[in-house]
Amino acid sequence: MAGSTPDSTRWLQLIAGIVCMVAAANIQYAWTLFVPEITKEFGWSRAAIQTTFTIFVVVQTWLAPIEGYFIDKYGPRVMVMIGGLFTGLSWIVNSYADTLTMYYVGAIIGGIGVGCVYATCVNAAIKWFPDKRGLAVGLTAGGYGAGSALTILPIANMLATSGVSETFWFFGLIQGAVIMIAASFLKHPPKGLKGSDRVAQSRRDYELGEALRTPVFWVLAAMFIGTVTGGLMAVAQLGVIAEDLGVKNFQVNLYFVTMAALPFALMLDRILNGISRPLFGWISDHIGREKTMFVAFTMEGLGIVALGTFGHNPWAFLILSGMVFLAWGEVYSLFSATAADTFGTKNVAKIYGTLYCAKGVAALLVPFGNLLMEATGTWSSVLYTVAAMDLSAALCALLVLRPMLVRHHARNAEWAKVNGITLAPAPAGGH
Repeated sequence: MAGSTPDSTRWLQLIAGIVCMVAAANIQYAWTLFVPEITKEFGWSRAAIQTTFTIFVVVQTWLAPIEGYFIDKYGPRVMVMIGGLFTGLSWIVNSYADTLTMYYVGAIIGGIGVGCVYATCVNAAIKWFPDKRGLAVGLTAGGYGAGSALTILPIANMLATSGVSETFWFFGLIQGAVIMIAASFLKHPPKGLKGSDRVAQSRRDYELGEALRTPVFWVLAAMFIGTVTGGLMAVAQLGVIAEDLGVKNFQVNLYFVTMAALPFALMLDRILNGISRPLFGWISDHIGREKTMFVAFTMEGLGIVALGTFGHNPWAFLILSGMVFLAWGEVYSLFSATAADTFGTKNVAKIYGTLYCAKGVAALLVPFGNLLMEATGTWSSVLYTVAAMDLSAALCALLVLRPMLVRHHARNAEWAKVNGITLAPAPAGGH
């Protein structure tokens, strides 16, 4: 029990949200499979095609604050229904695309759709599970991170046998329908659910404008950009990186099945990416968000350095890309949970939606990866650059964010005292 709500009720809400996230995942995480095939079919440059990915991420992220407003106004069911419609329509538009402009239009539609699904489901997990916020948000975000693992091989096989257009149309129709069906189960949580007794959580609900005036918001935003850039670059470019490193077609023999290195790496990476979100979210519920950030961001940075150094070896490529995705996926559970801990839950859809725009900023940096690679002639220069960003964010988590949050919660306590409001005591050990 949490408050007066049966666990079965809120776990049903969580499962419905996870299903929606799984069905929405392909637009981002399966895109890398389509890029080489689109290049072969139309002869467009990689940079021009990858602009589609950038447009999708920018639209998905930068509309999040507006979606937060509509989540509060219309509720999760309506928002995710709309999201499912647009998510399916995106790939159906792609199935008829014969110009880059049509792909860009499909990316805009997909960004709106996935944004509605993602923002709503994460917001619901935050509010339904204040006592297990890291785990609940991690499981929800994990559905998005690992969801495409179910369809990597079917999509790769259909691309090989039926081509780009039919694959887009078939999977677009399925994923849109699944989201809309699962959305029918969603609803707002009741008030008064019990919070965590291990992680410091604000009992003061900040307005968006108030949150934007706090230094901690901008530190979180800078860290988010620093950590999400490398992972987004890997998501968008892994197929290209594998091809340039000469490991794309290496045959992985697992005794019971043999497959090319790229689809195997993509499937493994999606699984690890999905596991990392609830895993690190659960860890953060017990040891604190900042310590967990330090461990994960350091792991990601070192993994990227090793990938740049040893990625020409097929087995090293598989293992190290998996390590990168394992350490990267948790950003989507840790930053959302930290935002709710810091600014309260009443307006968290708008506040985290605005913080989530950091992903859109990072997406704008992804095309520069191609430019840097072409200028230097190696992917190592790109990988070392984003690794430095990860390691900087790791140090920032302990040396800047942690003491800043201690002061932030102390100010909340002082504010409550001045206003005659009784707040629950901070848990022993703070963060």
